[in-house]
Amino acid sequence: MSLETKLKINSSKPKWIRVKLPTGKKYSNLRSLVDKYKLNTICSSGSCPNMAECWGEGTATFMILGNICTRSCGFCGVKTGRPEGIDWSEPEKVAKSIQIMNIKHAVITSVDRDDLKDMGSIIWAETINAIRRLNPKTTLETLIPDFQGNLRNIDRIINVSPEVVSHNVETVRRLTREVRIQAKYDRSLDVLKYLKDRGVRRTKSGLMLGLGEKESEVLETLHDLKNSGVNIITIGQYLQPSKKHLPVKSFIHPDQFEKYKLIAEDLGFLHVESGPLVRSSYKAHKHIE
Repeated sequence: MSLETKLKINSSKPKWIRVKLPTGKKYSNLRSLVDKYKLNTICSSGSCPNMAECWGEGTATFMILGNICTRSCGFCGVKTGRPEGIDWSEPEKVAKSIQIMNIKHAVITSVDRDDLKDMGSIIWAETINAIRRLNPKTTLETLIPDFQGNLRNIDRIINVSPEVVSHNVETVRRLTREVRIQAKYDRSLDVLKYLKDRGVRRTKSGLMLGLGEKESEVLETLHDLKNSGVNIITIGQYLQPSKKHLPVKSFIHPDQFEKYKLIAEDLGFLHVESGPLVRSSYKAHKHIE
């Protein structure tokens, strides 16, 4: 039987979800830099529970292509609607931010830009190139959208050779239409397989739990990801960004996360991060070792 805590939507979070406020000299220094230079990181804007830990290890996540997404996923707190125009100076701004913060490992992600012919892939490639120029010792992970499966756009990411290329399936097959309204489960698997077939050394994906999935469905998803050549997997607890978003159906017990970790390791994944507070970028710097 799955080890999970069934709670009503309005119930308080279990004790293992609660986190301490971020502290530490490294965190304080980076916090000051972010405020001073108005730097844009998902870590701070998304109030990530692991921000102090990641920043203390020299890792940060930056979001490009604006803060308005063309998709309306039921789990995501990012605004949805008609995005603003492209800021062609953004690649240099992101690269400079990484330089100022002295980031050792940067994770780059973006909103979906289905409104653009290239779906934002050109800015993606230029951002990676700009980071390489200003920060030659910084390693990179790109957490990319599916680009609607357009191979030309995906190739632009592959051609700039980030150390890790990540694309999240987010949930199990049965719940995909509800959770990721404009996405397709098999299309995400195809993107991940294409990345591996084209020679990307390390590919990565992530799952959120607590949306009503069954244990058997989680195991099926792990097998699907492994069969698509994925090397790294993150598994974390879904938390509702607002009352307008999908409700939390269950809070998964840490013991169940540990069980999934052991199963994923037995399947042959190189790195597995599994726990209630795990997010896509958690311990991302370790995924290139």
